Amino acid sequence: MVIHNILIGGKAGQGINKISEIITQVLTKYGYFIFNYRDYPSLIRGGHNFNVISVSDKKIGSNPTKFDFIIALDDNTVKIHKKQLNIAGSILNYKQFETLGRDSNIALVASLLKIFGIPKKEIISEVKKLKTKSSLNALEDGYNSQENKISLKKLNNNLKLMSGSEGIALGAKNSKLDFYIAYPMTPASGVMHELANSGNKPSLFQSENEIAVVNSALGCSFSGKSTMIGTSGGGFDLMAEGLSLQGQSEIPLTVYLAARPGPATGVPTYTAQSDLNIALRSGHGEFPRVVIAPGNSKECIEKTNEAIHLAEKFNTLSIVLSDKHIAESQFSFDTKIDPILKVPLNRKIPGKSIVRSNGYEHDANGNTIESAKLVEIGAKRRISNYKKIQKYCNKFQMVKIYGPKKSKNLVVGWGSTKSVILDSIKGLDVKFLQVLYLKPMSKEIKKYIESSKNVILVENNSTGQLGRAIREKTGIKIDNKILRYDGRPFNRDELKLKIEKMLK
Repeated sequence: MVIHNILIGGKAGQGINKISEIITQVLTKYGYFIFNYRDYPSLIRGGHNFNVISVSDKKIGSNPTKFDFIIALDDNTVKIHKKQLNIAGSILNYKQFETLGRDSNIALVASLLKIFGIPKKEIISEVKKLKTKSSLNALEDGYNSQENKISLKKLNNNLKLMSGSEGIALGAKNSKLDFYIAYPMTPASGVMHELANSGNKPSLFQSENEIAVVNSALGCSFSGKSTMIGTSGGGFDLMAEGLSLQGQSEIPLTVYLAARPGPATGVPTYTAQSDLNIALRSGHGEFPRVVIAPGNSKECIEKTNEAIHLAEKFNTLSIVLSDKHIAESQFSFDTKIDPILKVPLNRKIPGKSIVRSNGYEHDANGNTIESAKLVEIGAKRRISNYKKIQKYCNKFQMVKIYGPKKSKNLVVGWGSTKSVILDSIKGLDVKFLQVLYLKPMSKEIKKYIESSKNVILVENNSTGQLGRAIREKTGIKIDNKILRYDGRPFNRDELKLKIEKMLK
């Protein structure tokens, strides 16, 4: 397995994402799998930003702690990351091309790709998209400054490179979603940006705040339009009352919740899996919901489609739970997405018939009631609907299992930990259980855990929220936990060492 790891660092506004895009697009077309991680503070200009790109001839979904190349757009990048450079690694420094001004980053890209042995024409086709002659001149300077040292062979892989935000947006479009309503909040905003460029479908509306988002979405859905909303944890908190209104009125609604560290404003541009609790429980009263957590961009496409399908089929609340790491990282995949589910319209529509939706407890005709008997009937109806959802969800992949089937060692995780766990357990006698459906939860989870000798929980939060949910549903407590909660994702080499240590 060939892997090269590249860090690109500099100030916000120096074009780090643009040159990362050129590198990843060129290497993707050349047949190489990519994982691209973004790290940046909550600043528009200045500070220290960096991307880490891992390139491989096999599927990859995480970064290591050390790098083979550092592309430094400023002095601070060298100062901060020099110790993370491998012994045989190289630094490509902006100073060599300082006279090129803003085009020095293009020269650095060309320098790197020349070292990899990528033909110049492959790079030109991407740089031409910038539509500036000076960029093409900088490409020539950078390309001619290096010798070919690695010689990557062109591979016959037909790959797609996509971020989680792009995956969610594509899943919504595949579902023929009618409306997407949101108020900007990192890291959920990426989906809104993607859909804004997607043409006429779905229609996009930016409300004045998150309370307006959820309530206008319920009105939109009431009119017969499939509707999805998006936010992060702080915005989701504001939507809680509206979610309870959904539970009582049974107007279908899909929510995209892209988590980041909290409480309150937390660390706005970093990642965490600490919003599982609110996804499972937010809103007062008892009412059905579905919570699904994709683990990469391909699953974002598929699981968004499933969530919208379930919301409309059962007139329920569906939540697609993601985080900054999935939303803004780019993943390669080479397999077809699952067949697209049609989204049914399973309800009466105003204008075609008389429809009454009610936020009070109500009878079958939507009339407000307070009778003890009828209140009990309403509660039983909602419980019955959840049981139907539980049974129906068995047709989907609620969990996935990876690794040697006979292994008695099991790692359990969900969401963005998927790809780093898969990279970390390569070569180890370990299976990985990925939990995709967090509510309802698959009965298979108990079977896999009970049949394993060593079980390790891996999560990006401080309390092991999935572990607690599993214990609630199965009675099984997972004692061995590897938790990270500093706003950063796991690195594959560090996680592998921790897993190996727990298996001894």
